[in-house]
Amino acid sequence: MDPKQLCFLTVRELSERIRQKEISPVEVTQAYLDRVKAVDPQIRAYVTLTEEEARREAKEAEQAILAGGYRGPFHGVPIAHKDLFCTRGIRTTGGSGIFRDYVPSYDAGVVERMREAGAISLGKVNTHEFGLGATTQNPHTGCTRNPWDPERIPGGSSGGSGAAVAAGLCAAATGNDGGGSIRIPSSLCGIVGLKPTFGRVSNYGGFPWVGLWSVCHSGPMVHSVEDAALMLQALAGYDPRDPASRDIPVPDYTAGLNGGVKGLRLGIPRDYFYERLAPEVAEAAKAALQVLEGLGASLEEVSLPHIRYAYPALLAILSEASCAQDRLLRTHSLQELGPGVRTLAVLGFFVSTAVYLKAQQVRRLLLQELQEVFQKVDALVTPTLPLAAVKAGQATVTLGGVEEEFLDAIIRLTLPFNLTGSPALTVPCGFTASGLPIGLQVVGRAFEEAKVLRIGRAYEAATPWHERRPAI
Repeated sequence: MDPKQLCFLTVRELSERIRQKEISPVEVTQAYLDRVKAVDPQIRAYVTLTEEEARREAKEAEQAILAGGYRGPFHGVPIAHKDLFCTRGIRTTGGSGIFRDYVPSYDAGVVERMREAGAISLGKVNTHEFGLGATTQNPHTGCTRNPWDPERIPGGSSGGSGAAVAAGLCAAATGNDGGGSIRIPSSLCGIVGLKPTFGRVSNYGGFPWVGLWSVCHSGPMVHSVEDAALMLQALAGYDPRDPASRDIPVPDYTAGLNGGVKGLRLGIPRDYFYERLAPEVAEAAKAALQVLEGLGASLEEVSLPHIRYAYPALLAILSEASCAQDRLLRTHSLQELGPGVRTLAVLGFFVSTAVYLKAQQVRRLLLQELQEVFQKVDALVTPTLPLAAVKAGQATVTLGGVEEEFLDAIIRLTLPFNLTGSPALTVPCGFTASGLPIGLQVVGRAFEEAKVLRIGRAYEAATPWHERRPAI
């Protein structure tokens, strides 16, 4: 097989070839390493490439498989880790100049899980500084580019993960999401991303700010919904080191994956989620709903009247993280932080206790409203983002005749479900006339990832969008 084609296979396709010994983990790993060297100078997804370690792990996987010790679908499959996850003996910067030389002595929970599954780590991929942004334009570790158009952003904060998967620089990548940081780059880069229920996947070993967020979810970024199910299977489970981790049985996420949507009730929250969209996004979302309806789902309009207060509430809640980082902020100059992060870093010092408590009240209200809606429908379906990827450096956008800050626009449809802790999946649902990906978001009840994945898989199987790859 052509090496480029090999690097664009899904995890399922790759793992079947490895399991049947048609190709070896050593061959696969070398193909990815060669492609990273050839393509990544244009994309800048990787901040640390661990060639020697990857080759060693590949050889160990090959020997184990030949000896009959096949561990499962990720055994021998090359992946990458977002540089907000600690990796034992491997530099972990958190996207920060302050930690440019930090080498942890332990692995994050998600890194451990993927290592146990037999995955081969190719290295660490870029992130917005401390995960506090949506562009992955990082003054310390470089600016990652979108594989569909290198003049545009990949989104963030897991932009390195999104770009690496989309460009065929790894088969899958870890990400985390505190306001959209898995779903935004997945949508902008034309891949599948899943934010599991809060507490479903361990946040242990996430980098400082991220590990403290009560809204952060770790999850997979991959080529297909089936790959998302396979990776969630590897990642999910209780971790006593994470105070938010929930000790709830992990189901088989692939068992009912192809069950279809016939008879399911899908909620369409037209207020807020379908307002002020770029025209091509609105058209793609409308077409996607028609596909789901044609597959047998019923579409029911629903209302979440207080959802507009999600953004200010999230900002107030995030202020707890900057307060918790008081020691770091007192031992390092604010000038060591990028300009966009400085404001967020000191946010906690300007948010009163009264405002913080009010934000928590809003959070409870939103969760209550969502639970009431989920008594009537099985899932919500919305556009993932109101627009496609913008050019690097673009600070504002105009949607529905209203000019607004890019950050405000890009997280508008994703952040509410960080406050509620709900599982949320993004799948490709079209492209703009200029060839930029558009995503569709499916949101479910807590710990109903299997149903969310089933809906996403039904849509994916009926459409061609997930099959497209960038020309790079």
